[in-house]
Amino acid sequence: MLMLNSRRTSPPRTRRALGAGLAGLLALTGVTALAGTADAATTLASAAAAKGRYFGTAVAAGHLGEAPYVSTLNTEFDSVTPENEMKWDAVEATRNSFNFSAADRIVSHAQSRGMKVRGHTLVWHSQLPSWVSGLGATDLRAAMNNHINQVMGHYKGKIHSWDVVNEAFQDGSSGARRSSPFQDKLGNGFIEEAFRTARAADPAAKLCYNDYNTDGINAKSNAVYNMVKDFKARGVPIDCVGFQSHFNSASPVPADYQANLQRFADLGVEVQITELDIEGSGTSQATSYGNVVKACLAVTRCTGITVWGITDKYSWRASGTPLLFDSNYNKKPAYTAVLSALGGSSGGGDGGGSGAACTATYAKAEEWSDRFNGRVTITAGSKAISTWSVTVTLTPPQKISTTWNGTPSWDSSGNVMTMKPNGNGNLAAGASTSFGFTVMKNGTSTPPVIGSCTAS
Repeated sequence: MLMLNSRRTSPPRTRRALGAGLAGLLALTGVTALAGTADAATTLASAAAAKGRYFGTAVAAGHLGEAPYVSTLNTEFDSVTPENEMKWDAVEATRNSFNFSAADRIVSHAQSRGMKVRGHTLVWHSQLPSWVSGLGATDLRAAMNNHINQVMGHYKGKIHSWDVVNEAFQDGSSGARRSSPFQDKLGNGFIEEAFRTARAADPAAKLCYNDYNTDGINAKSNAVYNMVKDFKARGVPIDCVGFQSHFNSASPVPADYQANLQRFADLGVEVQITELDIEGSGTSQATSYGNVVKACLAVTRCTGITVWGITDKYSWRASGTPLLFDSNYNKKPAYTAVLSALGGSSGGGDGGGSGAACTATYAKAEEWSDRFNGRVTITAGSKAISTWSVTVTLTPPQKISTTWNGTPSWDSSGNVMTMKPNGNGNLAAGASTSFGFTVMKNGTSTPPVIGSCTAS
């Protein structure tokens, strides 16, 4: 996670900062139509997987109780990075006393969905408990190595890639190391030592160096490049370099972005886009997102992309609306640009293929003090369909008490209903049918999240 230079707004401290299925997301308000096809990748994860990449997002444990958040996470992404839950102040606030509960929640969720996990981050100058800064050199070295061993040991075998060291270089023309307790007391060797300790702690995990303002070829990225080149020459274990890629109008995607990724890849390391967000809106934002994806796809060793958050409303740069989903979880033009760059299709008609398609449109019907009725209209696309399927995700503790004109089934949580036809599956091109349900509010009137319609 970055600390921004003068070209960007300084981040607040609070920014501690799958599925390949054919599912989509309904906005929390209004009426939205979503579509799916039988033969086109219609989610970020499935489209990226078809290109041999992962597509991930930063996740906050505190939002995992919000149904639209979880539904979007499960539908669109196949990799997660804990925003703050694995940082030093979160897991070892007191020396040698570890608390993994929040991070465990994220890892457990990811594993239950078959998602990869990126570990973020082991050694960083920020979000560091005060006791660390107060140690002398000998104790600091012992504490650093113990922290790496304990955290990596706890998650051994569960983490795909670790940001072992984060943001160790200064901005500006010098390319110098950043002042930090580790740099000031242990010297330049602390990065190498951290990587060697990490390799021993979990030999199967990929070990990454992660930084910001290194997206183009400049003094800072040159310094990181020279470090990585030296590490590879001397056998220091490093497998990947993370490029945070936080962009805005004052700091746009650099023209040499792809070339910079490629020169690192040519050293024999993977490159990963680790914290992508781009302030803006509309066509301009969409174009920038598309260009980042295209750059990654053009570099063979660019193995994946992680956006730094799911929805604008929870972004550390919320006022800049930098993510792919707006505050109501609507897909933005940037989402469409990313999906298109990955070779996927958002559906609607045949999605460029021959598969049957349909749309699912939700509307609230009657409402009472304790319950409301919902109606979902299924409409066939340009070809006839013989069956359809739509998911309905509730916000706990809501429950569905009654359904009609469909055959429901439930997931293990009891919060996600999959509705299939009950004698109303055959639809001619452009024809419609509907199903309905009654939601018992149990204290919340949040509309359900309707997944995309899949058909054949």
